[in-house]
Amino acid sequence: MFRRGSILAGALALAAICGSHDARAEGAFTLTSPDLKDGARFAVKNVGNNKSNPNCVGENISPAFSWANPPEGTKSFALMMFDPEGRPPGGVSHWVAYGIPVSVTGFAEGEVSKASDKFVGGTSTMKLATYFGPCTPPGAPHHYTFTLIATDLEPTALAPGLTRDELIKALDGHAKGATGLVGTFSKP
Repeated sequence: MFRRGSILAGALALAAICGSHDARAEGAFTLTSPDLKDGARFAVKNVGNNKSNPNCVGENISPAFSWANPPEGTKSFALMMFDPEGRPPGGVSHWVAYGIPVSVTGFAEGEVSKASDKFVGGTSTMKLATYFGPCTPPGAPHHYTFTLIATDLEPTALAPGLTRDELIKALDGHAKGATGLVGTFSKP
């Protein structure tokens, strides 16, 4: 079941860390994907692939992403994918990436399913440094939140391997703003 309170509490905590920001004159800070519209279901190709888990029915090809209008003073970005309904009560961190240079304005489809010099890989719940798509059991869909955070940190400021919680702590006082989108999935 969709836990609005849990997601709202998480969103409020993230907003408190990121602080508020004014949209730049040319528009609001946005994260978009041609492969995953906000609130829409993941394509099967973007779902996790793990032969030992019957809920991983996809190809694990990461969706393409692009972003625009970062807040003034942004030096790098962090991008995380989190499933608040997975593995109660803590949720599942599917991807943690940071140290993304301000010159990078997106990722091509499949680009973050493997290591890249465009981001520093953190550590997901599955102990991976790259994207790992949903492996949702049948039933109510889970909600996968992608959060892009603009930071005032240089891309090389943080060591590889941070977990989601460690990254959020490291970004305290360094976040310029955040944007995101949500995808859904459950095994057909």
